[in-house]
Amino acid sequence: MKNVLIADDHSIVRLGMKQIICSLPGAMLVTEAKTFDEAIFLIEAQNIDLLILDINMPGGNNRQMIYAVKLRQPGIKILVFSAYDEILYALNYLQAGADGYIEKNSPDEEFRVAITAILSGEKYISRAVREQLIGKFTGQQEHSSNPFSVLSPREIEVMNLLTKGLPLIKIAETLHLQLTTVSTYKTRIFEKVGVKNVIALIEKAQMYQVTSH
Repeated sequence: MKNVLIADDHSIVRLGMKQIICSLPGAMLVTEAKTFDEAIFLIEAQNIDLLILDINMPGGNNRQMIYAVKLRQPGIKILVFSAYDEILYALNYLQAGADGYIEKNSPDEEFRVAITAILSGEKYISRAVREQLIGKFTGQQEHSSNPFSVLSPREIEVMNLLTKGLPLIKIAETLHLQLTTVSTYKTRIFEKVGVKNVIALIEKAQMYQVTSH
């Protein structure tokens, strides 16, 4: 009997994932959590073989979730599934200790392959991420693949202050700019980098090892 915990705040997503899990061979006990705090409570209360974790849910939205889970059950397997672009986020979460990463819009069969692989003790990454890994460790990544390389010096200044948690009005004061100008820079940065909020900006900056100066 494999004990699988699905942590996602959308009931329809949990239902669909449960159906996929129950279609796999072997006995599967599926537990559900709709918040990260609830998931942690369940992990502390029982042994979980596999956690299928949404990385953007109430109570958690970054790689610290992986550390929190592993702290409580070091042997637990974690499959991250998210609406976030796999190419941009997978390596970050795998480096944090996840056993696999899969996008929510993946075909059902890919979920089955991923779950089966991880329960068998393997890691799971898609072909696209595998190629990205090979490029990273053979030094073949192109500089242009870094979205931060297209930011202007002023945009980088604004981005660094955003990632430090400063509100727009404080950034405006620090850089001696109009509030509307800072707001425009923020919108432009989000568009260029391909994120929708500051949390995602911080995650992406960490992934590309972009540091504040």
